[in-house]
Amino acid sequence: MSIEGYAIRNAKRHEVDLIISWANQEGWNPGLNDAEAFYGTDPNGFFLGMLDERPVASISAVTYNDSFGFLGFYIVEPSLRGQGLGTEIWNAGMKYMGDRNIGLDGVLSQQKLYERLGFRPYYRSVRHQGAGTGQKRNMAGIRSLSEVPLKDLLAYDDRFFPVPRHAFTSLWIRQHGAVALAAMDDGRLAGYGLLRLCHTGYKIGPLFADDEDVAESLFGALCGHAPQGAPVFLDTPAINPAALDLARRHHMNPVFETIRMYTRKDPHLPMDQIYGVTSFELG
Repeated sequence: MSIEGYAIRNAKRHEVDLIISWANQEGWNPGLNDAEAFYGTDPNGFFLGMLDERPVASISAVTYNDSFGFLGFYIVEPSLRGQGLGTEIWNAGMKYMGDRNIGLDGVLSQQKLYERLGFRPYYRSVRHQGAGTGQKRNMAGIRSLSEVPLKDLLAYDDRFFPVPRHAFTSLWIRQHGAVALAAMDDGRLAGYGLLRLCHTGYKIGPLFADDEDVAESLFGALCGHAPQGAPVFLDTPAINPAALDLARRHHMNPVFETIRMYTRKDPHLPMDQIYGVTSFELG
């Protein structure tokens, strides 16, 4: 189906800010400073649908390498839905991805649609909401992530993503206003996490840890950098019981769910060590 006056093109850097604002209007609460890391990962992976030269639809189809990519920001202006605009921009994103294994975090109401489009479900993620403590304190083994050699951090992060994402991670940990912390065990990196400012409150993501004690220490330290009572969100894989227990211990409430899906295969990540997903938009 072709809609008269509708064309799809690559988004420019400043237009990624517009796409993120649309995501916020949808209730997804992205980070205020996510765009730089998102766009820097794959500048050709963001698409806008233009109707009579007005942006009305978006999708991100970010390629990490020749074998893996991730879909996000699939949005059509509400007043124009049901007219085929979403289908066209979806097809553009999928064409750009080629034959890679493709991941996405979809809302549960769209799971059946994504299955018809070739995606298979693997696990749910639950967004939990809690509150910052505003209590910054020194904790044993916790230090600024900037003290960790970048090569050590990237090697650790490689364990938790289907393919190396060095460009993304290097930008993500340095985003404006974020707090990134590392957990060290006898000189070895045993976990890391990042707290960033969002349109509403703060999000912790990623939160990767070798075990529950490390995750607990990192989570507590990161919450201390959020003002007391400020909303703090953690996106926990539901197949990691320890992540759900962490959220419950800190009196966090479930507010949203997604389903992680892939087109080709499950990358078999160490889900028992993933306590917080990095982002629903880029994985």
